[in-house]
Amino acid sequence: MPKVCTAAYVYGIVQGVGFRYSTQRQAQELGVTGYARNCDDGSVEVVACGEELAVERLMAWIKQGGPRGARVERLLTEPYPPTQFESFKIRY
Repeated sequence: MPKVCTAAYVYGIVQGVGFRYSTQRQAQELGVTGYARNCDDGSVEVVACGEELAVERLMAWIKQGGPRGARVERLLTEPYPPTQFESFKIRY
């Protein structure tokens, strides 16, 4: 079972700029599992599970703005029930 899971809601210019794909790549490099998906309100939901430090690093990367072309204006995080994901996927 993963040590921690965090749900993050990312607001700003985060759709149509490769945000989910870049987040997936970053998560895979950190060994984090979970998913990223676009929400109807223009935000992106990210659920990240793994070692606490790896999840914190992913959240810090998101908070710093994510990929080039994105602009993160607000990041809300909350604990997420520990869940076993096989990998980090993009959900549609």
